[in-house]
Amino acid sequence: MSLLLLLAACLLTCLGQIAQKYAVESWRGQASNLSTKLRSPWLWLALVSLGLGLLVWLLVLQRLEVGIAYPMLSLNFVLITLVARFVFQETVDSRHWLGVALVIGGVALLGQHA
Repeated sequence: MSLLLLLAACLLTCLGQIAQKYAVESWRGQASNLSTKLRSPWLWLALVSLGLGLLVWLLVLQRLEVGIAYPMLSLNFVLITLVARFVFQETVDSRHWLGVALVIGGVALLGQHA
């Protein structure tokens, strides 16, 4: 159950970060009007996702040691890199991919203790 909650916290946080990116992309070329920005559904999705992610994260911390749980959040780095590359068509260099591989290896090692 703890690992499912951890996965949910990761996914909600990633969703929030992706929604933030879509929000700022939707503001490009438009007037910098605060009320327009506050009506952005992407902004609200980001806020709700990040808020729910925080609540789930608190449940995770009740069940797992922070020394195990927190490094697992580095999966966000992997997921966001994949989204950046394949959704937003951003360039990801080989050193970045090496970092992703190292993060996955680290999470796999830590996951054996959870």
